[in-house]
Amino acid sequence: MSPSPLFCNRVDAGEKLAQLVVSQLNNAEMGAKTIVYALPRGGLPVAAPIARLLKCPLDVILAKKITLPENPELAIGAVTADGHVLWSAQRGIRRLDFKLRETALLQAQTKAQDQLADLAPAQPGVSAQGAIAILVDDGIATGMTMATAAQALRTQQPAAIWICAPVAPPDLLESLHEWGDHVILFATPQPFLSVSRFYAEFPQVEMAEALICLQQHNAWLSDL
Repeated sequence: MSPSPLFCNRVDAGEKLAQLVVSQLNNAEMGAKTIVYALPRGGLPVAAPIARLLKCPLDVILAKKITLPENPELAIGAVTADGHVLWSAQRGIRRLDFKLRETALLQAQTKAQDQLADLAPAQPGVSAQGAIAILVDDGIATGMTMATAAQALRTQQPAAIWICAPVAPPDLLESLHEWGDHVILFATPQPFLSVSRFYAEFPQVEMAEALICLQQHNAWLSDL
């Protein structure tokens, strides 16, 4: 945790980020089809205030880090539930044993598919085609999952992909602008170290909480 956290919790971060998003929508974009996509589980409490302010659907993109058992914190790649894969450009990753990589890939994709199945009943059933797709996470550290999610979302032919997060390291800015058409970050602190240090409260988001977040928003939207 940072000595002076930027955010109380994920909801606070989402509310602050929502104001930034709205301030950067021009008149034409305000009237365009817009969908907010969260990276579960932590991205959902951040994305919900944005989708609520925009009065648009809230959906999910499931992307998971590909890791090795001996170092679960090191991402060697990322994969989405539907099989979009991005391997790390770090030296040595591609020289890893093929079976080891494939096993790690399968484990990560299975985890993404299982979580997508859990959240599927609350998904709004919308397509990103022709929409402004706003992709949200609770923070960006390496960018692997965000890049893979953006890659998967691009296949749906959205009008534009906006990458949004409360915090990201400044040295990722160039890459973020390559992955998305527009990038909105509340802060790019240096040194970065980890996402959690910028939150006063940063507990793990359980699947039940993520599901409720998705259900409540889309139920609220359908009642408008």
